[in-house]
Amino acid sequence: MRPFLPSRVLPVALSGLVALGLLTGADTPKPTTQWLARPSEAARITRVEQGLRALTLPGEAPRKMSLQDWMALYEVPGVSIAVFDKGALVWAKGYGVKEAGGTEPITIDTLFQAASISKPVSALATMHHAEKRKWSLDEDINAKLVSWKLPDNEFTKDQKVTLRRLLSHSAGTTVHGFRGYSAQASVPTLHQLLNGEKPANSLPVRVDTVPGTLTRYSGGGTSIVQQMLVDQLQKPFATIMKETVLAPLGLKNSTYEQPLPKALESLAAVGTRSGGKSLEGRWHTYPEQAAAGLWTTPSDLARIALEVSKATQGKSQRVVSQAMAKQMLTRQSKDFGIGFELPPGQAWFGHGGSNEGYRCVLIAFAEPGSGIAIMTNSDDGGLLFDRLVSSAVAEYGWKGFIPDPESAYFTTDMLVRTQGVDAAIAWLTTHKNTATGKDAPSSDILNSLGYSVMVKGRLPDAVKLFEANVALFPQDANTHDSLGEAYANAGRKDDAVRSYQKSLELNPKNDNARKMLRELGAAAATTK
Repeated sequence: MRPFLPSRVLPVALSGLVALGLLTGADTPKPTTQWLARPSEAARITRVEQGLRALTLPGEAPRKMSLQDWMALYEVPGVSIAVFDKGALVWAKGYGVKEAGGTEPITIDTLFQAASISKPVSALATMHHAEKRKWSLDEDINAKLVSWKLPDNEFTKDQKVTLRRLLSHSAGTTVHGFRGYSAQASVPTLHQLLNGEKPANSLPVRVDTVPGTLTRYSGGGTSIVQQMLVDQLQKPFATIMKETVLAPLGLKNSTYEQPLPKALESLAAVGTRSGGKSLEGRWHTYPEQAAAGLWTTPSDLARIALEVSKATQGKSQRVVSQAMAKQMLTRQSKDFGIGFELPPGQAWFGHGGSNEGYRCVLIAFAEPGSGIAIMTNSDDGGLLFDRLVSSAVAEYGWKGFIPDPESAYFTTDMLVRTQGVDAAIAWLTTHKNTATGKDAPSSDILNSLGYSVMVKGRLPDAVKLFEANVALFPQDANTHDSLGEAYANAGRKDDAVRSYQKSLELNPKNDNARKMLRELGAAAATTK
């Protein structure tokens, strides 16, 4: 099973700042759009683009690559970036195209799905109304829910689900994330979604852990907050967000409307699968608006982060007061403040986002009012983030961001992409025999890469990766399950049956293996 990554000049108005817009093309269309707050930023943009960490592979000299090179390697059609520094938005730039195989360029007002970055923005609105209406962040959420109630159970007997816990992912609620709904699918109501009723494609949102005892990411919890706001304010959620956050901050290129209104479709980047194929129907609809429904631009995300930074310094209260802003950026659980991620040992706040066909990230430093927002229209867009953020951090001298070290997954993935699966398997096999501690690879590496190449239609390569994973991790039930899926897709029924049976032998609770054996006409009872 899959594991749960011709030139022309355009005038641009920007809050009274002098701005320049440039649109350039290349032989294979690589159009870009940028605006600058001042001419000196041009050199800084170039340094950020050229400062990406080199690609270093076993036995090779480090290889410097441009952002466009990395985009081509990862098959990412479009990237949009906004950088803000010392309290101001200083530059934004688009790279690539709005749709895989197309020629229409990414511009600074191209819309992307913000995915889970929707959550902290929703939290900002929630805190505004909590402050204005004197809602307690620590009372039972059911006291504010009207049209739907969160079922109580043995876990909520003594500890209650509260706004603070819901927005810091410590409420004990279920449902990590959402897949959205394709253009052909029926879209559930919020009540159906919360209850896991058809046509919802996610499970019911319930409490299965004592609230306050565990930090566990829960998009389902944010959907409860969405229901509470709708119940209390008696308005559609998109209207609440427009009136509370988007309009007060002048965010003209942002909306929580789902599905995306027809009038805005021409502005939207088309979602892209890993491997470069456009998402069927262009993008999915997310009725889980608070958790995943924001359409926006990096520049608007930057403005949101700037507002939070200014609020914490007492320089603005357009949405929340200084006291509330500080509370949002105070750790409430292991990894979160209220809405925003606060990674331990680092000095930034922000969030990442992962919807079908889109990846994005917001990294912000409150005290200087600085940071970067990156949005992409690709399932593989997130693979660019660490290099881009690290380069911007180095250029602007921001303190408190620790880049991720190159991992065994990264090296194996790069070898698959540049030298093929045989080279990748050979390296990982040797590495597994020599690596220790945190550097020791897990079965997730080849499992993830197997699915990555399988969705690209490279079934023989997927089989090789899954077979190697079984050889390296023979006692891992999931490796056999994944190999069974690859065999089944390749028409190798007998091999698939044996793989699923072995998976079920290692893990008798593997319902997926049991289901697949039934579909293959093999009785699960034949397993030990």
